[in-house]
Amino acid sequence: MDTMKKLLIGLIALTYSFGNIARADEGMWLPFLIGRNYEDMKKHGLKLTQEQIYSINKSSMKDAVISFGGFCTGEIISDKSLVLTNHHCGYDAIAGASTPEKNYLDNGFWAKNTAEEIPVPGLTATFMVRMEDVSATVLKELRADMTAEQRAAKIKEVTDILVKDAVRTGEHYEAFVRDFYDGNEFYLFVKETYKDVRLVGTPPQSAGKFGGDTDNWEWPRHTADFSMFRIYAGSDNKPAAFADSNVPLKPRHSLPISLKGVKQGDYAMIMGFPGRTNRYLTSYGVEQAISLEQPKIVDIRAKKLEIMKKYMDQDVAVRLNYSSKYAQVANYWKYFIGQTKQLKANKVADKKRAIENEFLKYAAGKAEYDNILSDIESAFNTTNSIIYIKTYQSEFVRQVDINSLVYMYKLALDAEAKGNKDRAEQLKAAAADQAKALFSERSMDIEMETLSEVLKMYIRDVPAAQQMGIPKNIGVDGVDAFMARVAASSVFASKERYEDFMANYSAETLMHDPLFILIKDLDEAYMKAALSPELKAANEKLQRANRLFVKAVREMQPTKKFYPNANSTMRLTYGNVLAYEPRDAVKYDFVTTLDGVMAKEDPNVPEFNVDARIKELWMKKDYGQYGSNGKLVVNFLTNNDITGGNSGSPCINGNGELIGTAFDGNWEAMSGDIYFEPNIQRTIVCDIRYVLWLVDKCYGATNLTSEMKLVK
Repeated sequence: MDTMKKLLIGLIALTYSFGNIARADEGMWLPFLIGRNYEDMKKHGLKLTQEQIYSINKSSMKDAVISFGGFCTGEIISDKSLVLTNHHCGYDAIAGASTPEKNYLDNGFWAKNTAEEIPVPGLTATFMVRMEDVSATVLKELRADMTAEQRAAKIKEVTDILVKDAVRTGEHYEAFVRDFYDGNEFYLFVKETYKDVRLVGTPPQSAGKFGGDTDNWEWPRHTADFSMFRIYAGSDNKPAAFADSNVPLKPRHSLPISLKGVKQGDYAMIMGFPGRTNRYLTSYGVEQAISLEQPKIVDIRAKKLEIMKKYMDQDVAVRLNYSSKYAQVANYWKYFIGQTKQLKANKVADKKRAIENEFLKYAAGKAEYDNILSDIESAFNTTNSIIYIKTYQSEFVRQVDINSLVYMYKLALDAEAKGNKDRAEQLKAAAADQAKALFSERSMDIEMETLSEVLKMYIRDVPAAQQMGIPKNIGVDGVDAFMARVAASSVFASKERYEDFMANYSAETLMHDPLFILIKDLDEAYMKAALSPELKAANEKLQRANRLFVKAVREMQPTKKFYPNANSTMRLTYGNVLAYEPRDAVKYDFVTTLDGVMAKEDPNVPEFNVDARIKELWMKKDYGQYGSNGKLVVNFLTNNDITGGNSGSPCINGNGELIGTAFDGNWEAMSGDIYFEPNIQRTIVCDIRYVLWLVDKCYGATNLTSEMKLVK
């Protein structure tokens, strides 16, 4: 009996391999392939036809879902292209429109008519027009004996032709091809992007960000994480640059809104643009993340947050200018803390090793799969050596604003040196625009202190053999003196010096600027390490081995339905409204209510302030048609499969009606981007009735609710 039990447990563990099995709660499915899951979706409560979800020739649900700015998801909720997304997705636009005098971030904003809607420069809304599997066309041109460079060149050659053929001359559509399953399949996407998007409404951040960093990634949650925008088009209903003459887009489809609420077990599906998962990562990658990469990201971000907060607390204007930056840094600071913890707690590396052992059994005697795992192991052992310098390149050189400005000029000089003058001019123009924002919106105190403190961390952490130039020469003890020189002489540390530099632009000036020299040294040290022959060989080996490993894992289970990793392409996940029990003696309900908001209220803690207008209506229990039995539901849980990029995605019932907008995951399953945890992984959704109550009853924006199709 014990042997049989062990065998059964092993089979169950294999069933959960990579989180890739066709379970109702699991999987980021490509909408144009939902026929593979359609019968299962119906069993769980779906009432729509396949064509009502995804169609090329007819209006369908996909036509109401947009990629919001390329970093979030939004949904169209009226025939005038009113867009609902998360508050944290609109955060940068809201903060950018705010001033100390018109503080929309703190006080909220509601346009009473289209004339009051606020343009957001650079914000886009992208629709998916169609998708197509072009694997056969690409794969027939590839050979097993190709080098990595030959394979990449051939893929580019073939996909360039496919992209060109997909869009007719004169069309405003764009096309692209992405690889899936680590390069085993290829799909073509055609998209349509609108560039005039305007802010329509937002609750105050005390509601939209209620709980702040404390509650982020946690359940129970009580957050009104939503904001509203509108898409504008030219008179022909096609994309157009911002113009006063533009009119609201007439969408192909908008989502009706259910006022019925949710109950345990109700069907729920989410469509959106998840950014990135790594469900096929091996145990070697998990160990690298746990031991090296993620702890260092957390360390660097903690220092950046500490410095920003110190100055933000002293000045309202600084706080408004840095609110979005702070939120972005903080979100994934806590994410990596949680993911590291849960990768360990959920024993993900052990689960990956179990899969790898099954692979070894399957691969035995198959020449194609010889040495695959040993190649992966050796490749990770090699890449471990550059994790710190790679992390600082991303978190320090490219993400500290003053550094990223200098880095753009460094790239411009590199382009000039290669004879690419057009690229160089584009980079210099983009850098000039970035400089305007730096000197008008950023605090030089924050920028210089961040530069100084993180540079000290870099010198301590990066192996001395990988450092070069200034960091290697000055050491930690020389940073303060170096920073004094930057403050006194760098063209990037003073608006006046920068303007003089631009009036008399000279590459020679850059080459003698201390901050430019530092960024040049940092970048060249990284490139030397990352592009060494050893690293190049390791990355090529890893790319090939990963591709074959994923191919074998799919072959191992021929009756299973596999989905690819998220890569910012449109996906659909389906499941149910569902509570969970994260650990012994702890059981969570599937909903939270406004009563819970008030229970958390703390006037002395900004994260838990409650707007007086919300409190007044709560005291009166004035919920109108949006409440039930004296309660107003705020957030609820589903077992849908989402990740970053899904923020703002519509949560839809079996009739195709909007029931909420997804905005977060739960702490206990933060390892889910690498391994789906079927028993505890949950999506946190802002209930649409709470959204409408705030818009309608609390803030009086009835002009917006009157646009919507409400289903009682």
